[in-house]
Amino acid sequence: MLPRKEELGLSIGEAAWSWLKPHLERGGLILVDDSLDLAETALKVASENTETIQQLVDEGKLGKPNLSQLRQWDADTHKRFAILIVSPYVLIQERMPVFH
Repeated sequence: MLPRKEELGLSIGEAAWSWLKPHLERGGLILVDDSLDLAETALKVASENTETIQQLVDEGKLGKPNLSQLRQWDADTHKRFAILIVSPYVLIQERMPVFH
């Protein structure tokens, strides 16, 4: 049985880049564009909606992080991400820094 969007929305967490790197190394990290709703995108991945997923990949809104992003994240020790696990994947969205 597939999760509902509301359930997925309640499962969104936050993680530092250092915690996410092992998922990148095993190939399970997926970057979700900020313009997309993370829970809605996770639902599409969980339901294996391949047509929609492929469209998002083609538009550059869903996929593996590029080398430039990885370098930037490695350099920013305070970088945070919204995360949602849809096994075997970890979907992430960049969090904007909060200034105090």
